[in-house]
Amino acid sequence: MGRIADVQTVPIKDLRAYERNAKIHNRSQVEKIAASIEEFGFLSPCLIDRDMNIIAGHGRVMAAELLNIDAVPCVFIDGLTEEQRRAYILADNRLGDLAEWDMGIVTEELEELLSEDFEIELTGFELPDNADWFSERQRYDNDNDENESEEYQDFLEKFEQKRTTDDCYTPDEVYEAIAEWVAKEYNLDRKTFHRPFYPGGDYQAENYAGRIVVDNPPFSILSEILQFYNEHNVRFFLFAPTLTLFSSSSSSSTALPIGAAVTYENGAMVNTSFLTNLEDRTIRVKSSPELYQVLKAANEQSVAARGKREIPKYSYPDEVITSAGVAKYSKYGINFQVTVAESEGVSTLDAQKESGKAIYGKGYLISEKAAAEKAAAEKAAAEKAAAEKAAAEKAVAEKWKLSEREISLISSLGGGADE
Repeated sequence: MGRIADVQTVPIKDLRAYERNAKIHNRSQVEKIAASIEEFGFLSPCLIDRDMNIIAGHGRVMAAELLNIDAVPCVFIDGLTEEQRRAYILADNRLGDLAEWDMGIVTEELEELLSEDFEIELTGFELPDNADWFSERQRYDNDNDENESEEYQDFLEKFEQKRTTDDCYTPDEVYEAIAEWVAKEYNLDRKTFHRPFYPGGDYQAENYAGRIVVDNPPFSILSEILQFYNEHNVRFFLFAPTLTLFSSSSSSSTALPIGAAVTYENGAMVNTSFLTNLEDRTIRVKSSPELYQVLKAANEQSVAARGKREIPKYSYPDEVITSAGVAKYSKYGINFQVTVAESEGVSTLDAQKESGKAIYGKGYLISEKAAAEKAAAEKAAAEKAAAEKAAAEKAVAEKWKLSEREISLISSLGGGADE
């Protein structure tokens, strides 16, 4: 069994890479490791032997070289035979790959880090547009049984075929509340509402004549669905994930960033907003305080005693809007909208390009007039958030009661009642 010595700083020029290292480190991966080192520091020492051969940490050494770091922390491993050393190099690279992830927890962690303006790429994960993949994987993990192989193949096959299934299983209370709001807001007959997204369904084969789609589609193919509906003049009001709302929206639809967390039937919690072509086509983005309250109340009703989790939103310059940012206005009862003429889509600001950063989920550059309106909305939201926080703190504070003696004393203060 190998013996571990203390951590020592060793010049990179003295280290020798294992020439038969089977783990391939491409440029993109090394850059991510370098970014992690810049953010967190060199927290994980390399493992080396007394001949300065690297046993574990090839990627970290390459990243350090990229950062022009001359020396790195290393731990000397003594007592390994040549066969053990070679076997451990393989094991170190391979065993971590065999671990599985609880994608529900991963998603929550990434969303919370993202909401705090933390660069989630530093974790090695990215939040994909296909947020529903997390939900499906979590459902598969929870339902896993003796038919694991068959179920897993079915899971993969479904995504390969791009068939539509209502992966998020919208709670009845949530759907009913949204459907009622849509009918009232747009003066529509609920009898015309159509739900084409169900297990085993094919939304492209549905009959949409005289129908309006009000449903929760699989987020994995949301852009594809919007394109089909636009090409076939189908009217729709669709659930969508808040964080990637702008990435999925099109010039012929209006984004309604609501940002209320919804716990779906399969346990997945998704920060939810909507896309529709029922609005005036000149409106690209629009908050809806009323819809936020409707969705929030419906979700609370559906989860009951299980509670809820609310995620704070991003803050961007006045000239830039994001879906999560506008959702904040909905939450705090602030009306705000941006027209097509006042906005231009943007994925990365020029200032972000040098560092390889981007606006997650896309954003819009907006006119000076719209920016001024956004600044006013931000101020109002901040004031309401502060008032809400103060009220919450006051509510949880212990309130002492007056005794009858004290009440009697107070009534006598100031000379008593007027005579």
